[in-house]
Amino acid sequence: MNESIEPLSGQDPARIEQHIDVTRQQINRTLGELESRLSLRRRLDEVLDRMTPDITRMIRLDHAHVLAAFRRFRAFLPPERKRALVENVCLALTIHAELEEEIFYPAMRGVPGTAEVLEKSGPEHEEMRALIHTLRSMDPLDASYDLTFKKLIRNVLHHVADEETILLPLAEERLPDELGRLGREMMRRRIALLRPHAREAAVTTARPFPLGTAAAAVAAATLGWLLLRGLAGGGRRG
Repeated sequence: MNESIEPLSGQDPARIEQHIDVTRQQINRTLGELESRLSLRRRLDEVLDRMTPDITRMIRLDHAHVLAAFRRFRAFLPPERKRALVENVCLALTIHAELEEEIFYPAMRGVPGTAEVLEKSGPEHEEMRALIHTLRSMDPLDASYDLTFKKLIRNVLHHVADEETILLPLAEERLPDELGRLGREMMRRRIALLRPHAREAAVTTARPFPLGTAAAAVAAATLGWLLLRGLAGGGRRG
């Protein structure tokens, strides 16, 4: 409410009634705006629920996106293109690891046959984060840049193999009724984690995954985050 509120004591009844009318109009306008925003948010939530894949499919899409980026990496790439590809992978892996730690791994604890893989996953994620931190502090022309990225590739390939062959099949076997709910939870959290990095994700996806390549289809997994992020943002802006 932008208008100043004057003390009502000592004013004539007509002036007081005018204040009341102004206040009532402001309240009605505010309530109308809130109702409109909530209605839009509910519709967007329904769309998001229908669009969101199960959690195991979402994790496999993340894996496919990162593996496609690994296949595109070449030592002779121009420095800026190489940096974009590596930064895209680092962002995708950082968000993926946090999503797994917050949502997927807790859901899998207690499922028979998962204890050993889950126990290894924490240290593997920490090693991955350390390599990402190192890469982000380096220049693509540094002599050890390619070797550090290849070490990250080896780390991730081993980690993905355990998830694809053990955790994901067990989740689909033991938690079939939970996969949709977990997928929606993961998508909402993904949007929140990606929001501060939306521009970075868009730019680093476009550079290493040019249109017309097979990898561009896989990159749609990352671009989909941006589209859904835009929907969620629109719900808040009203």
